[in-house]
Amino acid sequence: MPTKTKQSLKAVPQPLVVPLDQQSNAYVTKAAGLRRISINEYARIVTVAQARREVEESEQNVIALTPSEQLAFWNALNEPVKLTRRQKSLGALMRGER
Repeated sequence: MPTKTKQSLKAVPQPLVVPLDQQSNAYVTKAAGLRRISINEYARIVTVAQARREVEESEQNVIALTPSEQLAFWNALNEPVKLTRRQKSLGALMRGER
């Protein structure tokens, strides 16, 4: 069996093709321009950093939310619950009212 050389151990870059709509492409292009880097470099930096955070959070059983996600979650928890007829009936049954 041949031994592996240092050259064969190096990771070979794999292209990632992500189709974007015009608005998304415009945002990515503008964000890359703000950092004065290429679109590919911007996508690599942002995507890998976010993926790393998500993997690490999942390994620690942590759910991390962005501020806008936190607000949406908070609003969802504070919405008054509208019980269905069957849920009301079950509640009455569990309280011994039926």
